[in-house]
Amino acid sequence: MASRNYLVMSNDMTLTDKKEYRTKALAAGLERCGLKGIGDINADVPGLGGIPVANKSARVAVIKAYIETGAWPRSIDQREVSPGSAVVAGDFVAPAAQDFWLTVALAAVGTVYTCLGAAAAYTLTVGHLMVCYGVSVDVAVLPVSRLTFRRGGALGNIQAQFDLQPMGTRLETVAFFSEPVVIDPQDVFAIQVLCNVIAPATPVHIDNFLFETSGGVIA
Repeated sequence: MASRNYLVMSNDMTLTDKKEYRTKALAAGLERCGLKGIGDINADVPGLGGIPVANKSARVAVIKAYIETGAWPRSIDQREVSPGSAVVAGDFVAPAAQDFWLTVALAAVGTVYTCLGAAAAYTLTVGHLMVCYGVSVDVAVLPVSRLTFRRGGALGNIQAQFDLQPMGTRLETVAFFSEPVVIDPQDVFAIQVLCNVIAPATPVHIDNFLFETSGGVIA
């Protein structure tokens, strides 16, 4: 799949822009659920079943128009990912050992660290699909200069890559991805940052939507 990776700064977007982007990311995630056997999006969204799977853009547009009416597919639930800890099981095969996005201490410039503790890679449990749409780094001096999504593990193929340095030079704490990054069920993946300044453990929050078949969680 063709990829166009760059950051769009939050301050360059209107509230309408942000809502539109999040809705598109939701629609893209729901469309992907149909390919991965999560729920039954074709039955849930009127008219979707008649659009070929190959015509992804048309399918996403129909889903987006549907959820913009306030409706939601009956067979799919959506929330944010739970990394998991000693107390919370979470959405990964092996819990992150912390239920929040936080690197370990950034001890060496030019070294890669994961955004979720010390583990080199993670895997979503069966029936869970995640769409990542932005990043938040709430620190005065940005200590990381690159954000990389890898498929297949810590040394796997690059799925998407974003230069975070403009966030530091513009004193931005929030940015949206030019296009969402989709992580499929049971895929081994890594979300990494490159240390640019030695610093303590740093919150690099990946803004996301998690999808699962409805009924798994009662909220």
